[in-house]
Amino acid sequence: MPRAIVIVLDSGGVGALPDAAEYGDAPGANTIGNTARYVGGLELPNFGRLGLGDLTSIAGVPREASPRARVARLKERSRGKDTITGHWEMAGIITMVPFPTYPQGFPPEVVEEFTRIAGKPPLGNKTASGTEIIDELGPEHMATGRPILYTSADSVFQVAAHEEVVPLQMLYDWCERARAMLVPPNAVNRVIARPFVGRPGAFVRTPNRRDYAIEPPPCLLDELHERGVPVHAVGKISDIFCGHGITTSVRIKDNRDAMERTFDLMRGVEHGFIFTNLNDFDSKYGHRRNARGYADALQELDALIPNMESLMRPGDEAIFTADHGCDPTAPGSDHTREYVPFVHVSEREGAVLGDLDGLDTVGNTVRDALESDRAARR
Repeated sequence: MPRAIVIVLDSGGVGALPDAAEYGDAPGANTIGNTARYVGGLELPNFGRLGLGDLTSIAGVPREASPRARVARLKERSRGKDTITGHWEMAGIITMVPFPTYPQGFPPEVVEEFTRIAGKPPLGNKTASGTEIIDELGPEHMATGRPILYTSADSVFQVAAHEEVVPLQMLYDWCERARAMLVPPNAVNRVIARPFVGRPGAFVRTPNRRDYAIEPPPCLLDELHERGVPVHAVGKISDIFCGHGITTSVRIKDNRDAMERTFDLMRGVEHGFIFTNLNDFDSKYGHRRNARGYADALQELDALIPNMESLMRPGDEAIFTADHGCDPTAPGSDHTREYVPFVHVSEREGAVLGDLDGLDTVGNTVRDALESDRAARR
């Protein structure tokens, strides 16, 4: 029976969308292309033969006349440039009304309610980089126990706390209660627990992050579940969809761990959908504007592609894609509104498909791939 594997390079954009200026992004935003230019070229021989270089100009990755994969750039139809909006569209949910954002911080009524939840008024309440705000406010947080509250250009309510000051379960409880109290008009799409450790001047965020997303409408994952098709989530996928339609889920430490967990599933799962998010591209390198780190992560992933191909069975299909951009060479620290890659590896002949409307091209391809699975089990 066939399997479908989708691997999301979180933030791996390949060029600014026509409406990028409406989102505050320069027309030159191009996460993968600008990363390659900044570091003087990328070594991506496997992505190259699949056809990634046919999607945008990538220094070191030439265009491939006969790509192994079917490749395209996907144009997001939803209004937004964030993780939830991008992943939801992959699964068939088009978001036409943007989620609320808070460039000036959260309003007094939200802060007051969160103060009641945490028992102390939060520090911060502003737009900030997650690593910078813990450097700035971490010492005061450790001295007072007050949580650090911040947001970004995305629709997120983020709470940072030191694991030795606020136990993880307490932080998670605060965030679960914040999720419940953030109703319209303040229904942000994610509440995120951001634990960290260390001492002033050397704070480090830990892998114990938790995302509390807004409940999604019915989507592809629910459809697969109703059909009896297992859905195996790797990384923050289950959080993004609030567990809807998910059969199994594993948390991961980093991109490498996510790929190893994906390979484990490919070795052991007989049929179904494996849905993997590689979050390091976004959280460790894109937001932190670390082009060198982004380049190294792309090259590390490229070296793992032959492992994935060796584990594919007849009838399997795999897709590399992204949910938005986060150009590490762009000003600021936020996501960028970009096309995303569609690199579809299957038994079909490779082709360059141009620009296609909709990230739901991903979900539709998964549905088609697993139709034969349904027929085989009848």
